[in-house]
Amino acid sequence: MWWHRNMAAGSHGFGDSEIGGGLKRNPVCSSHIIVQVVILLSFLWMSGCGYQLQATKQPKGMSIPSLAIPLMASPSSSLGFESDFTMMIRKEFVSQSQIPLVSRDQAAFVLIGNVSDITTEPLSYRVTDGTFEVTSSRWLKIRLSARLLNRTTGEIVWNEEAMDEKAAFTVDSDPLRTRYNQRKAARRIAQLLAERIYLRTMERF
Repeated sequence: MWWHRNMAAGSHGFGDSEIGGGLKRNPVCSSHIIVQVVILLSFLWMSGCGYQLQATKQPKGMSIPSLAIPLMASPSSSLGFESDFTMMIRKEFVSQSQIPLVSRDQAAFVLIGNVSDITTEPLSYRVTDGTFEVTSSRWLKIRLSARLLNRTTGEIVWNEEAMDEKAAFTVDSDPLRTRYNQRKAARRIAQLLAERIYLRTMERF
């Protein structure tokens, strides 16, 4: 009978649970303990090795008691680059950090940006009547220079002369639609650059 075989395999009907009078270690429980220990050690390592930003929302290695982000300068005002870029950068700091944004004359630090170059390049073509190539989409490429200034000491904390990003937009037969598409691409670029500026300030890389 099956219970006789079990009794023979392990004394007193315990099967594999006893060997030589002692309880056999449960491999499943041991694995769970190991996993828990690894998770705990990983959490402790993350807490002490470069993840202070998520907890404190303050920059690494320095204190920024207040920050001003003046209106960005731009070679072209037709697309509203100044307001879009400034708004995106301010929004990034407001939503991600605890640094107060104040006016320039009251700020301990000032973030100064300048849209230095705006270009468009063909992205794709469509052939019309077999003889003409008409641009259907284009790249909008924007280069931004930015620096963080300590107003108290005059020190430049960081400076980037060429932060480049690009986004595609569609050229439409309606100039107003094309302008709208280009403005959307500019906002996508502004968001990408805002994230980079935020990380450059907070993570110092």
